[in-house]
Amino acid sequence: MTNFFTLMQNRRRQGVAFFMLIIAIGVVLYSVARVEADGPGVAPSVGIMCTENATSTFTLTAREGYISLTDGNVIYMWSYADGTDDFQFPGPILCVNQHDKVTVVLHNELSVDTSIVFPGQAKVLANGVPMEPAFDTAGELVSMTNVAEANGGTMTYEFVAEEPGTYVYQSGTNPGVQTQMGLFGGLIVRPELGAAYAYNSPDTKFNPDTEYIMMLSEIDPLMHQAIERGEPFDMADYNARYFLINGRTFPDTLAPNNASWLPSQPYSAMAHIHPYDATANPDPALDRFIGMGVESYPFHPHAFNARVIARDGRLAADPSGTHLMFEERFSIPVNPGQTTDTLFEWTDVYGWDGEGSPLPVDLPSDQNLVTGLFYGSPFLGNQDTVPVGAHSVNQCGEFYHIAHNHALQQITGWGVVLVGQVTFTRIDPPLPNNCP
Repeated sequence: MTNFFTLMQNRRRQGVAFFMLIIAIGVVLYSVARVEADGPGVAPSVGIMCTENATSTFTLTAREGYISLTDGNVIYMWSYADGTDDFQFPGPILCVNQHDKVTVVLHNELSVDTSIVFPGQAKVLANGVPMEPAFDTAGELVSMTNVAEANGGTMTYEFVAEEPGTYVYQSGTNPGVQTQMGLFGGLIVRPELGAAYAYNSPDTKFNPDTEYIMMLSEIDPLMHQAIERGEPFDMADYNARYFLINGRTFPDTLAPNNASWLPSQPYSAMAHIHPYDATANPDPALDRFIGMGVESYPFHPHAFNARVIARDGRLAADPSGTHLMFEERFSIPVNPGQTTDTLFEWTDVYGWDGEGSPLPVDLPSDQNLVTGLFYGSPFLGNQDTVPVGAHSVNQCGEFYHIAHNHALQQITGWGVVLVGQVTFTRIDPPLPNNCP
């Protein structure tokens, strides 16, 4: 009898957790639906938010803080703040131009030594001299580059951004721990060809209004708890239980940039595009992926394949660079420490206009259908009347397609389904439309 009551209590808890998750999704989607058009000087509601300046000089402050997850947990983190700004996770997205001399000043407010390395960048200087690894008195490697000492140390790194592409910057000191604690961010080098190109090839042209970044990471909360308490943690016991996109878990991944209830997690992970049109919308969207976990993340965008055009800041081409070797992928593998650039578009293949055009299948009766929060109509740009008792956040007949990690255990959060690496792509009707 005791086992029976325990089972029923567990099922009740699971039901409550699922119900609360559905409410959270509704709240986030309602907030997304009410985001107004971005005005001059206002950060975009979705898409990349670059940290940039005319001199390509940045100040990053390593400090501690907390992030919120959608199952209600709060996690202790380390990350890089932009100058004297408040803690944020992940670190700022640094955007520079090819051939810029980049200067990054690191201030360390942590209680341990730390540093920054820039994979893919050559001839990096640390305080004006070539960077070099650091060893302790026993000759053991403790850092891959010169450190900013604990509790107030400073180090200045310099390099010339010779090659365009997507890169990562991260801690070079005890990176197995410090990177997983959150010390990483994205670095984007714009090509000579211009900001509408991912690389110096006409075949990498994209729509600058639809540029996105997906920084994929993970958290073992027991490791973070131990470090917060100053207790030892055996990395052999490391077990990731949360999986994040841009520092958020679903459904917060859908919330706009700088969502008020996520003050330390500024970056949205939702893509917002229009259908491909040879005249009105001929250029694809660009998705920049960064893998910062310890496992590979097979990321799958539903409803379209993506063209992988580069990895680790190098265009996919033969050794001579004359023959492109782009690869169309149903699932995009993003490996630890790897960056992957992809182009994608959504095409209204069938062109149903909703004005008497038949669907290719017979729809079940209303009582056998579930009308979701995203429902507008089977036709792009149309809105149907929803059944009595159903609710929809669809604004103008747009479509929503899920995009998620195909390793299904990584779309969970400590056992709760759909609290992981999940987001959506929103496809609006062709312009002009009545979308807000």
